[in-house]
Amino acid sequence: MEDPLIIGDKKFSSRFILGSGKFSLDMTSKVMETSGAEIATIAIRRANQNGEGNILDYIPENLVLLPNTSGARTADEALRLGRLARELGCGEFIKVEVIRDSKYLFPDNYETIKATKLLYDEGFIPMVYMMPDLNVAKDLEKSGAEAVMPLAAPIGSNKGLLTKNFIKILVDEINVPIIVDAGIGSPSQACEAMEMGVDAIMANTAIATANNIVQMAKAFKLAIEAGRYAYLAGLGRVLNLKSQASSPLTGFLK
Repeated sequence: MEDPLIIGDKKFSSRFILGSGKFSLDMTSKVMETSGAEIATIAIRRANQNGEGNILDYIPENLVLLPNTSGARTADEALRLGRLARELGCGEFIKVEVIRDSKYLFPDNYETIKATKLLYDEGFIPMVYMMPDLNVAKDLEKSGAEAVMPLAAPIGSNKGLLTKNFIKILVDEINVPIIVDAGIGSPSQACEAMEMGVDAIMANTAIATANNIVQMAKAFKLAIEAGRYAYLAGLGRVLNLKSQASSPLTGFLK
């Protein structure tokens, strides 16, 4: 891996995290293989069942599972869901979600900080969904977050980088990986976020609602890779006042 994404004690070559919540079970495996993702989120309620409806039967074995605490309204509820995920064999990675707001589904940042500390103290690797706020991100880092996952726009909206300026502040000031989660609606938006210097992108709705789901998964994969390469290369300067030719304007043929 020339440019690994490091979360906790693991290294990943892909910077695309795929949410599985809105895919039908029969599409899950194909989409994940096409995306090149190495981490896949799962809702614990979809794993906590037997028979043909268990999503764990459809996720490629080589992927790291990232169960989320969706449905938790308090830190204690998030801890219980984390423990359940561990009992189900999902490992130590956990996506911390604490949401009391049922209308807009905004995360409760302060209860999320408490949940992160509780889960970290029990040996989990918390990757934390949050509203992009610098002070909260710093507190999450102190509480054991191995990655912070600021929303770009309301979850499921596909509205894009509405919180771009706040995310950029986190990129500049926070030491753990910044993973943009929620609201990214197109590959171009994912690429733009990567060009800003975020470490990874998580997406689900933008792919699940596309006309060709598998093709859109590949489009996101390529866009995320392109954005990362552009960030590492260093974007060219922007001239505000006048144009500047890339080739000499003198010495034309007469």
